[in-house]
Amino acid sequence: MGAVGTPYDEIADWYEHEFLPATDVDDRIGIRRSLDTLLGPGIGACLEVGCGTGAYAAQIRDLGRTPLGVDVSAGMLAYARGRLPIARADATRLPVRDRSLEAAVAVMVHTDMPDYPAVLREVARALRPGGVFVHVGVHPAFCGGFADRADPEAVVIRPGYLDGHWTRSSWTTQGVRHRVGASHFPLSRLLTLFLEAGLEFTGFAEGGGPVPVTLSIRAVSS
Repeated sequence: MGAVGTPYDEIADWYEHEFLPATDVDDRIGIRRSLDTLLGPGIGACLEVGCGTGAYAAQIRDLGRTPLGVDVSAGMLAYARGRLPIARADATRLPVRDRSLEAAVAVMVHTDMPDYPAVLREVARALRPGGVFVHVGVHPAFCGGFADRADPEAVVIRPGYLDGHWTRSSWTTQGVRHRVGASHFPLSRLLTLFLEAGLEFTGFAEGGGPVPVTLSIRAVSS
């Protein structure tokens, strides 16, 4: 891995000290609830793809699993280092043996990965048969550059939902997208990517309200 930085290196301090504390209050968008219900208790290694600062390592450990983390941002990993074993690596080339993992998770990161199809293929490669993958991400139908959430009671969907694109457009200047941008995958495309990677759906959850903010998916490796 070369010394090239990422946009997350520049915002790592803000993310750890301001963004996470503000968004994790009372699990208002259902991230932790989805991990508990869809990942659930288990044993063995659980790889967090795009682990960032390692904010969910303790929860994974509380479920009986052994958290491991992979991220491309050295700035984010500087915070994760004391929370779980980590490796700096590209998620499209995971430093993990074939069929070696009991579980993997990707929490609020798929919009940071334009080549998410390759990430899903890597996850499927690394999971043992029957291994569990839990994706927790912003809801593709209600969050994105096309979604104006200024009024939480009436989200306005503007043109662009079906386009599938990268954007910094955002309804707020307080979020991550405004700082680093985001990729968008329409719901039908996102679900198809799982099937193309050889992952079988076994559960779903939506979080936040009154209009869902997150969509979580549980899938297993064939």
